[in-house]
Amino acid sequence: MKEIWILGVHITDRVPEVSVVQAVLTKFGCTIKTRLGLHEVKDDFCARSGLIILELTGNREEFFKLENELLKIDGLEVKKMVFEE
Repeated sequence: MKEIWILGVHITDRVPEVSVVQAVLTKFGCTIKTRLGLHEVKDDFCARSGLIILELTGNREEFFKLENELLKIDGLEVKKMVFEE
């Protein structure tokens, strides 16, 4: 049975957390099939919070490692969806 994993990462304040989050995402770059970043932007405003959607590929063990590393970062909320094919 194949699983499709999607992680949703809510970043409450992008400024102090961006380098730590980016380092984790880079470390697991071969596990991330799709990465979509969302945050509010206007002509005179760029939101400090944001949402990252990750579609994972590869080894299930690596999925858990990535999820656990993200959960260790203060200011992040991580949610998981797992679909079975």
